[in-house]
Amino acid sequence: MNEQLNTTLMSWVQFLNDPLWNFLIVLLILVGVFFTLITGFVQLRLLCHSLWVMKSSRKESKDDHGITPFQAFVTGLASRVGVGNVAGVAIAIAIGGPGAVFWMWFVAFLGMSSAFVESSLAQLFKIRDNQNKQFRGGPAYYITQGLKQKWLGVVFALTLILAYGFVFNAVQSNSIISATSQAWGWDKANFVLALGGFNLEVSWVGLVLVILTALIIFGGIKRIAKVAESFVPFMAILYLIVALYIAAINYTIIPDIFALIFTKAFAFDAAAGGFFGSMISMAMMQGIKRGLFSNEAGMGSAPNAAAASDVKHPVNQGLVQMLGVFVDTFIVCSCTAIIILASGLYHDAGFEGVALTQRALESQIGSWGSSFLALILFLFAFSSIIGNYAYAESNVQFINNHPKILFVFRILVLVMVYLGAIMSVPLVWSMADLSMGLMATINLIAILLLTPILLVLLKDYTSQLKNGVKEPEFKIDQYPELKKKVDSDIW
Repeated sequence: MNEQLNTTLMSWVQFLNDPLWNFLIVLLILVGVFFTLITGFVQLRLLCHSLWVMKSSRKESKDDHGITPFQAFVTGLASRVGVGNVAGVAIAIAIGGPGAVFWMWFVAFLGMSSAFVESSLAQLFKIRDNQNKQFRGGPAYYITQGLKQKWLGVVFALTLILAYGFVFNAVQSNSIISATSQAWGWDKANFVLALGGFNLEVSWVGLVLVILTALIIFGGIKRIAKVAESFVPFMAILYLIVALYIAAINYTIIPDIFALIFTKAFAFDAAAGGFFGSMISMAMMQGIKRGLFSNEAGMGSAPNAAAASDVKHPVNQGLVQMLGVFVDTFIVCSCTAIIILASGLYHDAGFEGVALTQRALESQIGSWGSSFLALILFLFAFSSIIGNYAYAESNVQFINNHPKILFVFRILVLVMVYLGAIMSVPLVWSMADLSMGLMATINLIAILLLTPILLVLLKDYTSQLKNGVKEPEFKIDQYPELKKKVDSDIW
């Protein structure tokens, strides 16, 4: 019965996914190109400056109701650096071939400009929470204030809650189960509970995940930010060290790996189907899908963390979140790609997701590689669960800020964390694609319409830099028309 239900749900989700993603891939590329050009290649021009901004933002926030820009950066990175960097890259390469890696880089480069735009706008339109006075914001807020379309803000909030509060957290827990099963033989269902004549299979790993998640998410954004700050940089650096070791011992074939990535990127013989058919290869489709899932650029997710930070200028946080896309894809995802391609195991269709990366690691560093990845993936996925929750919480509060509503939402999040531990892999990933596609479509259209406001912010920031101001400060009183749109006294 479960298998039949999975098959039925899969067919429904796939029916919606194909046309949505054929449209979204073109939209993502066009929007990325547009913002890259209109901002004067901000992802290159201000990349070094963004490093300085991030480095100098580790000091505690002067506002007790905000988090530091660095905490916002690692909270965003906590959600970005997760299963997409390990299982997502593996799935992209297994289905789309080595060329999928190029398209992950491509969408990340363009996405850096989109991430800059959405996070800068989120900072401008952020508000103070009426109950605890903490900063919150995101696409739902800039759609409502900037475009004066409250209904569309609510629709976006609902899609984000579905994606990040529920589906993506199921993806993360699903991959933790897959990794621990591959490494240590832990099955999804470890014991049977008899309830009223029914035998219920229970995953103890899933239960442990639920307990750990509950301990953190019931503490709100402040606790999430502090937890993320404590171990996200550590886990990323640890994974990077292992990848660099593998690259070093395979240094003779590294040029061949990069040549393979670039040559296979433009092999359009295996069409992905749909309206654009012959124009979109499987490598492009998988690279862009998995790349977007990993770096989240343009999706409207990271702005929810960006809005919570206390900064002097909205562009400051836009630069920090732009850097997050760079770290996620060009560093962490590239590490996974090198590990898999150096092993040559991607040709074996029998490996799926996390299992492919684990087998690749084992082939390079020995049997302990599987256990190492299981541990790293637990950190990656768990950090993503709490980062995803932070995004969703802000949007629940946007719709209804009642404490009881928030409590019920937290319980539902925990339920989805558990369900992800016992659901099938293909269905979970397809549901993630659908919810992510709906979110991204709404957000991309919104930030396009708000481009004039973004250009005002960017011009104000860069002109202060040119005048020798080390830390630009935004004063909204200088822009009366803009002040009418912003529903707060923060600036």
